[in-house]
Amino acid sequence: MVRAGTLYLVSTPIGNLEDISFRALKVLSQVDLIAAEDTRTTKILLDRYNISTHTVSYFSHNELKRIPYLIERLTAGDAIAVVTDAGTPGISDPAYRIVRAALEHAIPVSVVPGPTALLAALIVSGFADDGFVFEGFLPQKKGRKKLLDQLSREPWTIILYESPHRIVRTLRDLSRHLGDRQVVVARELTKKFEEVLRGKISDVCEILSKRTVKGEIVLLVEGRRRR
Repeated sequence: MVRAGTLYLVSTPIGNLEDISFRALKVLSQVDLIAAEDTRTTKILLDRYNISTHTVSYFSHNELKRIPYLIERLTAGDAIAVVTDAGTPGISDPAYRIVRAALEHAIPVSVVPGPTALLAALIVSGFADDGFVFEGFLPQKKGRKKLLDQLSREPWTIILYESPHRIVRTLRDLSRHLGDRQVVVARELTKKFEEVLRGKISDVCEILSKRTVKGEIVLLVEGRRRR
C-alpha cells in the first residue's frame, strides 16, 4: 500500500508494455496523482492495465511551474508518482528537480526500480561492463567539441542517447575525435523492430547513412584501450 504524502519515482517499460513490475502497477493504481512526461504516452500504459489514476504533465519545459503544485499536493498528504515516457525517471529528464524540492520540504521519496534503456543496451552490447560513462545527449553546439575531446581519453565504455535523425552526424563526429572505434547502436530495444548494430564506427555509419533511421537509440562506444 502506498504511503500518504510520498513521492514515488516509478520506472515504466522502454518499449514492451509487459516489462513492468507488479509493484509499479500497484503504485500507479493507488497513488492520488501521476505526474507524466507525456500524459498521452502514459495513458497507453495505464489503459493496458485498466488504471484510472488522474495524470498531469511534468516535463522539461513546465517543471518549474508544475513543482509548486505537486509539492502542495504532497504536503496535503497526497501520494504522487512521477513517470517518464519510457524507462526510469531522473535519467535525461527533469525528475531530479521535483526530488530536490520534495527533499527540501522533508517529503519522503521512494523509488520503484525497473527498465532503463542505457543498462539494457550495455548488457546486450558485449562491451566491458566493469565501468561505464553515461553522457545522455551530446550538446548540439556549445561544448560539443570539448566534451568529445574529453571522451576520447575515457577508458570506460561510453553510453550516449541520440535521436534517429542525428545519429549519422554523431557517429562521424565520434570518428573524428575518438578514431574508428567499435560501437554498438541499439535501436528500439524491446520493441517489434529491435535492432542491435555492432562494428567499427565507419562501418555502422555507412549502414545507417543509406537508410531512413527511426526509433529510440542508445549509442555505445568502446573506451580508450587501457595498456
